[in-house]
Amino acid sequence: MTFALWTILAAILLPIVTTGMAKWGAPDLDNNAPRIWQEGLTGWRKRADWCHRNHFEALPAFAAAVLVAQFAHAPQSTTNLLAGVWLAFRIAYTACYLTNRASLRSIAWVGAFVCVIGLFVAAA
Repeated sequence: MTFALWTILAAILLPIVTTGMAKWGAPDLDNNAPRIWQEGLTGWRKRADWCHRNHFEALPAFAAAVLVAQFAHAPQSTTNLLAGVWLAFRIAYTACYLTNRASLRSIAWVGAFVCVIGLFVAAA
């Protein structure tokens, strides 16, 4: 399996990690109604929840882009590089979200999106 395909698994784990961060150690966690509980979060826990949601929004386009690049036999080094850079941008995005750095977060989001476009272009 290629590095690029492994990054899809990493991308699947990102929202799980961020929702886990929002919940971990919360004294009032109500896991019987977690969505209602999450609506009442504040501070970094709320931002972790928002980050969790955005990771799910970014996942389909990224997974599709990697699979299209693989199936179209795009240069593997390019596919691996773009997938790895996408993952690095999404990790940076998470750090920026948790630390409330909105402008840097937006830059990381755009960088990751450019990688998705790049994967489709590499497949063309």
